[in-house]
Amino acid sequence: MGLLKTLFFILLFYYGFKFLAKLIAPYVVNKVADTMKKKAEQQFGNYQQEHTVREGETIIDKAPKNKNSSNNSVGEYVDYEEID
Repeated sequence: MGLLKTLFFILLFYYGFKFLAKLIAPYVVNKVADTMKKKAEQQFGNYQQEHTVREGETIIDKAPKNKNSSNNSVGEYVDYEEID
């Protein structure tokens, strides 16, 4: 009898959880989506305020110069061909 009681409570909990999840999940998803939307709008709004361009104005963005640090202590690379 104890086994049947345990199985009944497990099934009751499982189906109850599924039912409540169907009711609550849309609310939680909408809340998370709204929060992410507000954060994205806030970040984009800050970017847009910093980078306003007047009509007719030209802006040239240059990539920063990357200094390639080569490891010169290794030695010189020599390209060779094999001779038969």
